Amino acid sequence: MRQIIHVHANQPPHWVGNGFYVKTLMNHLENRADFNYSHTDPFLLLDYGEPTTFAPNPNYDSQPQGMGQHPHKGFETVTIAYQGEISHADSAGGHGEILEGDVQWMTAGRGILHEEFHSQAFGQYGGVFSMVQMWINLPKKHKLTDAKYQSIKRADMPVVKLYDESYENASHDQDSITRLNALGTATIIAGECRGTIGIASTFSPVNVWDIELTTAGTTTLEIPNTHNLMILVQQGSPLINDSLVSAGSLVQFSPARLNVLDASDVLGTLEIDNTHATSDTIMLTYPTASDSEETQSPNDAPIKILLLSGEPIGEPIASYGPFVMNTQAELKQTFRDYQTGRFG
Repeated sequence: MRQIIHVHANQPPHWVGNGFYVKTLMNHLENRADFNYSHTDPFLLLDYGEPTTFAPNPNYDSQPQGMGQHPHKGFETVTIAYQGEISHADSAGGHGEILEGDVQWMTAGRGILHEEFHSQAFGQYGGVFSMVQMWINLPKKHKLTDAKYQSIKRADMPVVKLYDESYENASHDQDSITRLNALGTATIIAGECRGTIGIASTFSPVNVWDIELTTAGTTTLEIPNTHNLMILVQQGSPLINDSLVSAGSLVQFSPARLNVLDASDVLGTLEIDNTHATSDTIMLTYPTASDSEETQSPNDAPIKILLLSGEPIGEPIASYGPFVMNTQAELKQTFRDYQTGRFG
């Protein structure tokens, strides 16, 4: 079983522009000894916008709330709209809306100018807004790929049913688990879960799963042991392995099982260690009163979880703000390109 290293909770929220009120739960620019990019590779950043109520914006058409034009280069941004709607536009003429439940997977690649606002419909009427945006690094060989979008509709995402796992009697072995009742679902945005593959195209192996538990019970998930693993708890208080975790927390697990071949690099050159089993397990439990005397999730309140795992790229990074390259020379060239208009 993959062990929990730390639960990161109680991060202070802050504004991104005037439309996104988020907690930054993961940030590659921080170099804490216990939690830095070497622990989250290939994930660079995770902003979580907890459900926040916005009043109608009287200037929704001329002054929408959000984030004006800004650059990105060298990585991908993944935006999930849980409640509310987001409008986007870019320097290449692309534009559209991320509707409730949908995902926008943007490859910044060689560089793009981008803006994000509340949609006109949401701005006009207001309501509850909740979202996640994560940044995923690109391998060096793909840093300068062409910018593109993947617009992924919730209705097109494959869903894996999760079941409470228990035994009919004590004589049964591990292979005779009886599926007694439906526990919830895992919506596969990217990666693979129990043979079901998400439709997002990625440049390195990653899993992005939206998990919802609706009934008391326990399910076991398998994660490649070559992946770094984090879990964001968005709603409710699940038991993860044997630890009770509150909403708004990011769970950090023990690192991927890898060999470091060259420690002279910032992260070292990594090689997958195939000498052990290829996967680890984690246990997710929708608790009952008997599971915890401190707290429980009412039966009418689903537990909502975002699972992120990925195989480390293992390359050095040079980053500043919205630019993530491999060397300082590449970073300086990126600034020159941006300042001289060779972007997007």
